[in-house]
Amino acid sequence: MPRATDIIDPKTAGTIAGLFRERVRRTPYASAYRYFNVEEHRFKTMAWSAVFRRAARWQGALERENLRPGDRVAVILRNCPEWMLFDVAALGLGLITVPIFADDRPANIAHILKESGSRFVLLEEEALWRSVEEEAGLLSEIERIVALHPASSSRSESDSGGALSRTNTKCDSRVIGLESWLPEIDREYRVNCRDAAELATIVYTSGTTGMPKGVMLSHGNILENAFACLQAESIYPEDVFLSFLPLSHTFERTVGYYIPMMAGACVAYVRSIDKLSEDLLEVRPTVLISVPRIYERIHKKIAESLENKPLPLRLLFRLTVHTGWQRFLHLQRRRRWTPLLLLWPILNRVVARRLTSGLGGRLRLSISGGAPLAFPIARVFIGLGLNLLQGYGLTETSPVISFNTSGDNIPTTVGCPLPGVESAIAADGELLVRGPSVMLGYWRNGTATEAVIDSEGYFHTGDLARRDEGGHLTIVGRIKEILVLSTGEKISPGDLELAIAVNPLFEQVMVVGEGRPYLVALVVLNRRRWESLAADHGIAFEHLDLLDDEKVERILLSEIARQVHHFQRYAQIRRVHASFTPWSAKEGLITHTLKLRRKELLARFIQEVASLFKGH
Repeated sequence: MPRATDIIDPKTAGTIAGLFRERVRRTPYASAYRYFNVEEHRFKTMAWSAVFRRAARWQGALERENLRPGDRVAVILRNCPEWMLFDVAALGLGLITVPIFADDRPANIAHILKESGSRFVLLEEEALWRSVEEEAGLLSEIERIVALHPASSSRSESDSGGALSRTNTKCDSRVIGLESWLPEIDREYRVNCRDAAELATIVYTSGTTGMPKGVMLSHGNILENAFACLQAESIYPEDVFLSFLPLSHTFERTVGYYIPMMAGACVAYVRSIDKLSEDLLEVRPTVLISVPRIYERIHKKIAESLENKPLPLRLLFRLTVHTGWQRFLHLQRRRRWTPLLLLWPILNRVVARRLTSGLGGRLRLSISGGAPLAFPIARVFIGLGLNLLQGYGLTETSPVISFNTSGDNIPTTVGCPLPGVESAIAADGELLVRGPSVMLGYWRNGTATEAVIDSEGYFHTGDLARRDEGGHLTIVGRIKEILVLSTGEKISPGDLELAIAVNPLFEQVMVVGEGRPYLVALVVLNRRRWESLAADHGIAFEHLDLLDDEKVERILLSEIARQVHHFQRYAQIRRVHASFTPWSAKEGLITHTLKLRRKELLARFIQEVASLFKGH
């Protein structure tokens, strides 16, 4: 008997606030959210009815701020119930949510607040606001700053409406603690915004090139995208999501927040990324939304654990993955049954389940998005029995464009376009998409909007793609990132970088070669793996940090060559520069979704790159 779903369609919901209200009406006593209570040192659960009452209190507090429909209100929090409560409260009042990464640089935060014209800010630590003001000055358009954790030792409450008075010259009277700001009285939750075409949120893109642009998404954009995802892959009321990707990113927001609300599933908030492994075991999610980096880290841990195992155990692992992969192909109707599959129940129990038990033990959907996942890594997880589905999308498309489904999964692709999403491939190979989830445009930037949405309504993704006979899309690379060597050969650096990064030795990789006669690579090494490899090559312990040594470069090039041997001859790496210092988002070298900011990296390593091409 098929399992029952409880999907709220966009027409019934009307707006995101209407979706929230309808979910509460349908399942008031079902589990909605789980969060870790520090005082009780355990996860607690909120039912939808309790969330509804809390959201109404948040609306009461927002109404006291003199905010008008259409005003922008910013949220700078890590994933937590307060993020969701603020969002549904604001959207119900017709306000526009502006999400900002909690660990973004103060300069970026200031830029987004100024550019969006936000009047209100919700953040975690008051100290963050001080660093933003140090970077940008007063930011006079901001009328209220609410902090989950205010610097209470330097403040005192006034008797009028909970506003804070100055106790020293550095105090900002606009800042107030959350508990002081929220009213105690109960009230009704309101849905003042009823038009799906109304602007719901302005999401600033990661900005791999230049400053981020504000993507305008309507209520309808997001609802249609969430609903289309649920038409392609079922989510059930008994499902549990573990939320750890930033809600400020549209991937997590739509797939890990609005989709569970639309389907009536429960969301548990991870305590922190450092606690992810513990919370996986505690929450035992059935659905996991992740970026490739998480799968890459787990893959590397598995590889490291096998290194010192006896040969028979390593061979048993390989047999398990091979058998699991053959089973997957058979279930996908792409391979005939073979007697080898008779081994799967034993291999699953003895090997596969033990290796995947750290994911909680009851995962039925494991979704990867935000960046490409290398096929060798996907093959290992699928071979271990995970239902791993890779998808593709952009902030400008709310965000999902396509993804593989459980019944039609080709891991070397990003799946077929969602229902309602029209796609076309232009003469130059660029993927174009059209449909109800394409953004309204860029905030206060008509020129940029016209540059990406043509007269026929197609959004130009900037990604090169190809389509197979079954309609599955494969993303080849970014148009702006294609490297053209001085020999005229064209290369997508992303494919090479993915292939190299499969080797656990390399934590981060960027391939360089625009206008040059050959390719070079900048890499960040895993120190533990390098120490082991160096010992195998007789490099003395005191010389481990000498990464500019010719012998070291030969060793690294040999490791790289094994990863990219199947690429064309002109796509081989000739030189390499290595370091141990990771490239971080705080330095502006990568985005918060871990994409490379190539221009900034080239500027940082300008001398190192020049030396790699010395004489050419």
